[in-house]
Amino acid sequence: MATLLRLYVLVVSVVSIAGLIYVYAKPPQSMLVDRDGVAHFTPSVIHSETGEPVALGDLMRHFRGD
Repeated sequence: MATLLRLYVLVVSVVSIAGLIYVYAKPPQSMLVDRDGVAHFTPSVIHSETGEPVALGDLMRHFRGD
């Protein structure tokens, strides 16, 4: 019984670590961009009239009419 439990823990650990390595090495497209195609770590753009930073996602939603 203890041997089967150790085998189970080993298999689950190996699968979990392999999954994390795979996602880190080749991340899915959904981890890189949002549904609008904007990269998650895109810097803000500067509003031309006020000089305030505006998130690129907010700017896209504004021009799209959302």
